[in-house]
Amino acid sequence: MAMRKSLLSKILTVVLVLAMTFVGMSLLVVWQVGAWNLVFPSHHHDTVAPVIPSDMLSPSVLVFSKTNSFRHREGIAGGLKALESIAESQQWGMFHTENGAIFNPADLAKFDVVVFLNASGDMLSDTQEDDFQAWLQAGGGWLGIHSAGDDSHSEWQWYGDNLIGATFTAHIMGPQFQSATVVMENQSHPVLLGIPDTWQHEEEWYSWEKSPRARGFTILASVDESSYNPELKFMGNERDLRMGDHPVVWANCVGDGRSVYAAMGHKAEAFEDSVFQQLIVNALNWLISAEACPFSPKP
Repeated sequence: MAMRKSLLSKILTVVLVLAMTFVGMSLLVVWQVGAWNLVFPSHHHDTVAPVIPSDMLSPSVLVFSKTNSFRHREGIAGGLKALESIAESQQWGMFHTENGAIFNPADLAKFDVVVFLNASGDMLSDTQEDDFQAWLQAGGGWLGIHSAGDDSHSEWQWYGDNLIGATFTAHIMGPQFQSATVVMENQSHPVLLGIPDTWQHEEEWYSWEKSPRARGFTILASVDESSYNPELKFMGNERDLRMGDHPVVWANCVGDGRSVYAAMGHKAEAFEDSVFQQLIVNALNWLISAEACPFSPKP
């Protein structure tokens, strides 16, 4: 009997060690792929604003990439590199931060455009959200890239209603990254200047419950669902992510301000796509301009 108990104890010990090892390795993988905040969401809000250089060029762009949810490490790095190059070539000022305390009236007044570069989660306090809303509605410009349009921003109702206009459902996983045909709409819009009517782009394509078209957003580009496999296939589960009307770039007027959202930008390589780079340049130029919103094409 004693030998059986001893053997059982050893077996239980081995099982416990294996289980702990598995959990530890799983948490390590979660940390390494940048999903820690997805599993353990953070609501950390900064209270002390960063120091902005006094000699920053004008017009100026604030690039914000704070992640209190999933962190697209490659996309943020690649996007930041592309935006720095664009700002230099256009002779714009640019400041990058992950400190949400910069969202205050005095600091926001120093910028013409705010870019949410794969920013995710509950990033700003209620006061910081209110200050950003007031700044944008008074004539600011906003560019959202990729995860700026996912479901991690659901706690900020105004953001979803005015900047995204659609409820995120999922992204493809079958496979996760696929090349698809992007089709331009509203070709006379300044954001599409010099952009071909169709182009190929590899991406982790997002889907939403409904197109923001029905809510009055200006659709600039859609993805052709027949050109890729719009399904979620994960651990034996399958889900059809077809929308029928599937926009991936759109614009909106927010008071006297304006916004552009682009669903591309998960990986660094997305920002090396010359067409996507041109679209970003065009979007920033339009957001910086004093042109009235909504855009009305000349007859």
